[in-house]
Amino acid sequence: MNQADQRHRLRNILGGSAGNLVEWYDWYTYSAFTLYFAPIFFPAGDRTAQLLNTAAVFAVGFVMRPIGAWVMGIYADRHGRKAGLTLSVTLMCTGSLMIALTPGYAAIGVAAPALLVIARMLQGLSVGGEYGASATYLSEMAGRERRGFFSSFQYVTLIAGQLVALAVLLVLQATLSEEALRAWGWRVPFFVGAGLAVLVFYLRRRLAETKSFTNARTSEGPRSSGLALFREHPREALLVMALTAGGTLAFYAYTTYMQKFLVNTSGFSAPVATQITAAALFVFMLLQPVFGALSDRVGRKPLMIGFGVAGVLLTYPIFRLLEGVHSPLAAFALILAALVIVSGYTSINAVVKAELFPAHIRALGVALPYAIANTLFGGTAEYVALWLKQHEAEQAFYWYVTAMIGVSLVVYVRMRDTRHASLIVED
Repeated sequence: MNQADQRHRLRNILGGSAGNLVEWYDWYTYSAFTLYFAPIFFPAGDRTAQLLNTAAVFAVGFVMRPIGAWVMGIYADRHGRKAGLTLSVTLMCTGSLMIALTPGYAAIGVAAPALLVIARMLQGLSVGGEYGASATYLSEMAGRERRGFFSSFQYVTLIAGQLVALAVLLVLQATLSEEALRAWGWRVPFFVGAGLAVLVFYLRRRLAETKSFTNARTSEGPRSSGLALFREHPREALLVMALTAGGTLAFYAYTTYMQKFLVNTSGFSAPVATQITAAALFVFMLLQPVFGALSDRVGRKPLMIGFGVAGVLLTYPIFRLLEGVHSPLAAFALILAALVIVSGYTSINAVVKAELFPAHIRALGVALPYAIANTLFGGTAEYVALWLKQHEAEQAFYWYVTAMIGVSLVVYVRMRDTRHASLIVED
């Protein structure tokens, strides 16, 4: 490949990644600001009850993700990865703008949480399609020798989106009073997200299409559909669900739920919990390309097995230690240890799934089984954790995460290494 082609490939990878960052910023802004807007939409009950209600709405967004994955995965397989990415960011912009503009419960009553649910449903549709389209786009656009490295940028930008949401929170905490932040300041990041999504819309319209899609479109092969996926590729679809279950649950337990855990269980203030989480996530983000590049050398399978073994052995001890930690530095170290472990999954899960499917059904094959598992285990992580805490059985959540990582570990041990058996045939 000549230097001009390499620059072209890198430019499109960076362009696709930048759009992914904004998508996930919009998605995670909800979680980052939950502590502040929960009383606006759900004013009754104690803090845990309010968080439980907003976590339920968070889970509703996940329920929509399989629908978005199904509809938009087919769309991306039939009309192009670029078209799927552009549609997903449009839906995300609409959802963010709705949340920013919706009045509180005191002004419009039950319509407030109802509109919040609708907005979150739109965002769920968007993210459901985004994962499959972006994972497929980055995996197909990357070269064979560095596919693990470049595809890891999906989680780099996913984490960066979460970090930007936390950074906006830190800025608002530093510049606004607690009363102002709870009254109206929490709306600011949703306006920011809607504006950034408009910019990404135009950015994504300028991306190049992948060779894999172009070749699949010009052939006379079968068309992408949900029926075709589970009829022609049932093993691969079930494999994606199984390898996702433990990884996605661990990811959401260690990231989005961790901020609330530090406040609600460890006893840190909201600003300190945000700072600890942001610092750990920043290092976690930097680790993704390192693990991705390592998978290009040693294979995908050893990294996933490493995550599974370490996750089974250390998840319960890490959570137990975090219960009684009082030092921010100690909390940071423990959370970072958990995130290093889960990097064996997050850095390469996109490319592993993309390498399992032929091009004509790849976006759907990556998106739909992942979204189903993500809804069942990732989207419900906060709700399950808070429900168990409310019923004085918080430690059961630690065992639940451990058990699901164990289930995925069995799959990692038994599956083939996709680096050596990839169905992405274009270099």
